Amino acid sequence: MNKKQATAEHPHFPWDHPRFRSWIAVARACQLMQQTLTRRLSHLDIKPPHLDILVNLYRFDGISQQELARKLLVGRSNMSMLLPQLEKRGLIERRGDARDKRVLRLSLTPAGRVLTEEAMEIQTALIDDSHRGAPIEDCIRIAESMERMIAILLEENGIDDRNR
Repeated sequence: MNKKQATAEHPHFPWDHPRFRSWIAVARACQLMQQTLTRRLSHLDIKPPHLDILVNLYRFDGISQQELARKLLVGRSNMSMLLPQLEKRGLIERRGDARDKRVLRLSLTPAGRVLTEEAMEIQTALIDDSHRGAPIEDCIRIAESMERMIAILLEENGIDDRNR
């Protein structure tokens, strides 16, 4: 095998890789979605990481801090920064677990539930706006492709995703 064949089969530069365009598109879409969501949520005084927490507490009332961190793929230090902010604003509450005093359970307060519902409307509108004109079949194919990529990256990072 000569050098030209090796380069064609195993590109040396990222931009020479046949999948580079999709890699860049995923990264740019993710970055732009975060920027747009941040802007749209600004009047609620929350950012996407706060929304991630609030939405998960909306769906999984009473989840432990550890379970929440695992779902969001963040470390305990990140959680320990974000949770007090939400607690101080009266949006969440932390309670000890009845069976294991070391475990803290998280729940939305009534004010947190109202704010989360408003934020979810904003997020849903962004989903609609960013997928405008895309047939649902295309959206499903994109999701399946991204889920394969996520599985590969989770495996690469040694993260067990079965309980998410």
